[in-house]
Amino acid sequence: MTKSALIFWGGWDGHEPEACTRRLAAMLAEDGFEVETHPGTDILAATDLTRFDLIVPMMTQVQVAPEGLKALIAAVAAGTGLGGFHGGMGDTFRAEPSYQYMTGGQWVAHPGNVIDYRVTVTRGDDPIMAGIEDFDYRSEQYYLHVDPANEVLATTTFDGAHDPWTKGAVMPVVWKKRYGPARVFYSALGHKASELDHPQMQTILRRGLAWAAR
Repeated sequence: MTKSALIFWGGWDGHEPEACTRRLAAMLAEDGFEVETHPGTDILAATDLTRFDLIVPMMTQVQVAPEGLKALIAAVAAGTGLGGFHGGMGDTFRAEPSYQYMTGGQWVAHPGNVIDYRVTVTRGDDPIMAGIEDFDYRSEQYYLHVDPANEVLATTTFDGAHDPWTKGAVMPVVWKKRYGPARVFYSALGHKASELDHPQMQTILRRGLAWAAR
């Protein structure tokens, strides 16, 4: 049975939301999804979101109408999968704690901006991470406020080179969790559309979104 996905996109141009949406829609289509893409948040209150198997936010630093946020949370609470990456999901509705409660975290900083850092696989036995070893990555190293109930699949450790007080902090970089019957997946990797070409980043994202869609 073909699965369906919705990507709603927009917000801060620095995350290249339109380009990322095109790339991700093509990836999901390759993986057998029927994909709808919509700019802005109006779609959230304008359609029955429970008809989708997967919803992917691709939107940074925006406000959402109460009815749209309510519809999104209700759909996920009813079982629709939620998944995404970087600021497209981790900094979508910054002013909405109920959204952050659902996603499992919120971006707060990226010391040094785009830097080289190491990703450590913590759950190599999980199907999302199977066969993936620790790897080097160049991007924004996200510092997040995270839900302790997340099932963490990979981490990164801050060396304090940019903000000394962060030295030694071990930060989740990939996780999955439940929200009622729904599956929620998040990866902090992926600042620009070109990062979707990174083999480990892309593999983790593909598998994580497929898992979220059940």
